[in-house]
Amino acid sequence: MNFDRKNLTNEQLLDLYKKLIKPRLIEEKMLILIRQGKVSKWFSGIGQEAISVGITSVLDKDEYILPMHRNLGVFTTRDIPLHRLFSQWQGKRNGFTKGRDRSFHFGTQEYKIIGMISHLGPQLGIADGIALANKLKQNGKVTAVFTGEGATSEGDFHEALNIASVWDLPVLFVIENNGYGLSTPTNEQYRCENLADKGVGYGMESHVVDGNNILEVVNLISELKASMIDNPRPVLLEFKTFRMRGHEEASGTKYVPQELMDMWAIKDPVENYRNYLKATAVLSDEQDEAFRAEIKKEIDTDWAKVQEEPEIVADLHEELNDVYRPWEYEEFNPSDEKENIRVIDAISNGLRQSMERHENLVIMGQDIAEYGGAFKITDGFVAQFGKERVRNTPICESAVVSAANGLSINGHKAVVEMQFADFVSTGFNPIVNLLAKQHYRWQENADVVVRMPCGGGTQAGPFHSQTNEAWFTKTPGLKVVYPAFPYDAKGLLNTAINDPNPVMFFEHKQLYRSVYQDVPKDYYTIPLGKAALLREGNDVTIISFGAGVHWALETLGKNPEIKADLIDLRSLQPLDWEAIYASVKKTNKVIILQEDTLFGGVASDISAMIMENCFEHLDAPVKRVGSLESAIPFMKSLEDQYLPKQRFEKELLELLAY
Repeated sequence: MNFDRKNLTNEQLLDLYKKLIKPRLIEEKMLILIRQGKVSKWFSGIGQEAISVGITSVLDKDEYILPMHRNLGVFTTRDIPLHRLFSQWQGKRNGFTKGRDRSFHFGTQEYKIIGMISHLGPQLGIADGIALANKLKQNGKVTAVFTGEGATSEGDFHEALNIASVWDLPVLFVIENNGYGLSTPTNEQYRCENLADKGVGYGMESHVVDGNNILEVVNLISELKASMIDNPRPVLLEFKTFRMRGHEEASGTKYVPQELMDMWAIKDPVENYRNYLKATAVLSDEQDEAFRAEIKKEIDTDWAKVQEEPEIVADLHEELNDVYRPWEYEEFNPSDEKENIRVIDAISNGLRQSMERHENLVIMGQDIAEYGGAFKITDGFVAQFGKERVRNTPICESAVVSAANGLSINGHKAVVEMQFADFVSTGFNPIVNLLAKQHYRWQENADVVVRMPCGGGTQAGPFHSQTNEAWFTKTPGLKVVYPAFPYDAKGLLNTAINDPNPVMFFEHKQLYRSVYQDVPKDYYTIPLGKAALLREGNDVTIISFGAGVHWALETLGKNPEIKADLIDLRSLQPLDWEAIYASVKKTNKVIILQEDTLFGGVASDISAMIMENCFEHLDAPVKRVGSLESAIPFMKSLEDQYLPKQRFEKELLELLAY
């Protein structure tokens, strides 16, 4: 192994050595503790330390790094106190996740480290968002994100590289190619000679690096960092290295040929660097022993400190209140000046006024820039706000949602438009596993709104007509909003953008241009979780949202003798249980109308909660009305049969006659 010190001083070389042996010595301690049953699980990075330590040593303390399981050197090189790391691994309160997540599945703004989730790929998109925020701030900062050779087969890897390349984002994409994805060797994972070759397809600079040579890592990263300040761009780096332990300790390494283990043992990054320092008289035996003794003492002292920490005690109030970022709603009241506009105009106005109010707000989506979006909601936005803040995206919903999360982490707000709500399925993972869980896991908000043009009635068929709110109302950590009128659409969108929590904002396409209302011209907000009582009566409670509200109004118009409380939920998560229960207790009969199919839908949970909390007030079974249990069809006659509009009147009359 050839080491080139370039202009590094002896002090810098020794500092690198201390940083390199620290994670190794910690790991050796952990392996002993595992055998003693004092540590439950461990993902070893022995043999790969030079990559983590080298990259982190070069980057500034305020530059974000997104590591993985085997990157202990990132955390130690950022000087996180060991007792806090040990507390995290042991599930103690002094860790970073209050015992809610394990090992390296955490982030910390204090040390500018964003931990992974087990789905691996989405963190690459987060790095895009963080880098985009840096680029918008023009602060010259670089972001480094780690992945393994196994995760390069995931779609998120390709999506993130493509976005970074198209947007010239200053990201170091770090592939630690250690030969195996758990037990699957590289020849069963990809066919190109080097994973760095994939950069060619994205017009991206790439390098193959000896990941076991600490000086080669440091020298290259130093050069790249300096050049990326003047020439912001992504760089793909493939570090050739090897994992000397199992995927995790329980896995073992029986699947690895012994000759391969022997070959890589000779390339050990710690031993080779130590031998180099001693051969060049930079490091003496006495210094080496002193460094190791000092680190071992720190390890033992901090481990003992963690053993004195009490175990986590479950606190129900804290657990439930950490699901969402606490936020105090600020009410903005409109003036009396109004205009008669459509739902689509109200959404556009709200979005425009929010862009004016929040200079750190970025909107992203397919065709939303000069074209104005599929429904022309952002028409004219580029002229007013510029392409930096109104960004066309490639067709890659997963990485775009992840990038929105990265923007939030780095101090921005983001609105993502799904061209159609149906397409959210390809961005489902980062929504339910990143955005939704982030505050609960490590107390970081996800300031992201995902706009969801949805719904049937336009003969658009199975892939452009779903109303899929139930996919998200089930997921703690997400808020779900579903307005039916222009006034609500504008006010609720403004609130959703103000809210630091992730919000799924559903917009019914059939209502876009068919429903008019007098709407204030200036900025205003409406609180989430407050239903609207549109009609009052004692005969029955009708609960609905979205297009269903208009179907209910039409039915009541045809049957003026029915005196009903008509509740427009407006917000599905949180739900206005107080309004629902008060009405049911007054009318004693309730029917719930939704456009989605019935099984597993919002109506089912509302029905169950009414049965549990208002049973003694009911004079009839709770009635639910929804679409047929099939995909939504294309032809009008089939779609009319599918949707519940025509069945609602019959079900309502039967309930009243019960």
